[in-house]
Amino acid sequence: MNSATRGMHGHAPGFSPARQGRRAQRGSVLIVTLWTVTLMTILITVIAGNVRLSARAAFHHQEDLAIWANTLAAVNQAEMELMLEKMPQPPQVVEDIDEIGRNPLYRYNGQTLVLHYSAPEGMTVRIYDHAGKINIREVSRPRLRALLEKKLGADADEQIDALIAAWSDWLDLNRTANINGAEEDYYLSLDPPRRPRDGRLETVAELLSIRGFAEVFADVDLEAAFTLYTDNELVNLNLATREAMELLPGLDDESIDLILAWRLEHEFTGNGDVAQLVPLEQMVELRPWLNNRKTSNFYTIMAYQKISEILPSGEDELRDEFSTEDLSTHAYAEIVRVNSYTDRPRVLRVNPYEPIPARTDVPPAEEE
Repeated sequence: MNSATRGMHGHAPGFSPARQGRRAQRGSVLIVTLWTVTLMTILITVIAGNVRLSARAAFHHQEDLAIWANTLAAVNQAEMELMLEKMPQPPQVVEDIDEIGRNPLYRYNGQTLVLHYSAPEGMTVRIYDHAGKINIREVSRPRLRALLEKKLGADADEQIDALIAAWSDWLDLNRTANINGAEEDYYLSLDPPRRPRDGRLETVAELLSIRGFAEVFADVDLEAAFTLYTDNELVNLNLATREAMELLPGLDDESIDLILAWRLEHEFTGNGDVAQLVPLEQMVELRPWLNNRKTSNFYTIMAYQKISEILPSGEDELRDEFSTEDLSTHAYAEIVRVNSYTDRPRVLRVNPYEPIPARTDVPPAEEE
């Protein structure tokens, strides 16, 4: 193509710089529009996700508040249940109790309760009389040795002597260590450091702070086995927790299972009833620990929303069987002292997430 065939400005025929500029402009506008649409889509997706997340969080928050309100309501109703026990009973009620043949106070052994003032739907309430636990604050040195021998074996004399020496140093008021004991210099060398109590235990968990005891009782639910609040270390088997019975000299798993099965329908009125279930040689060790008439004014109330196993759809035949299985492991717990039916119980300790002791209200053969 020669210069004669070109336009005035040297461009090919039909070519216009203005048209080329408009095309470039339209292309730029299209790219910007596409980017804008893409960014808006991303933004809307993020906002929608946040809205769904906020809605889900609000729903669960509302659900948690409802569970919390139901838990506190169940605890208050359990407190009223205990206050009712202090009220004088009319004669006809006493006669009904005699016909039943069991002391109604013995239902406070950790079994699932139906309260006079019904707990909110879905809530489970258990009450533990501390007469069913070992008072670790009042335990004597010979009895402490018996507990340790049950855990470690009678041939662990040297280890047991060291544990008892450390126990004595933790409790006594002086700062001179016993032979094989542990005093302030030992505990301050730990990480983190601490000081011995030099006085009576103030919590059950404090037991683990004494040299050597954390290893011995590592597998024990201390709050279920021990108490600080009763008059002595004797235990009522009508109320005893499995954790406490596992520590008592003279009891093995077989004996404990027999005791739990017996008390579902009967009452231990004395050592003679226990002797029907526990062999004589074991009964000799167990007898000094028992007071099967003992009750207390101290209780642990546990309230929680029952968690049941959820089966896949299509297994309706098994659903009813498994839906009653309580899989809950922790509960809101209060330790209370109940003095009369005219005063509300005094709350001594609260744990919003306390482990639930082993179930004692089902026959052992039915436990998982």
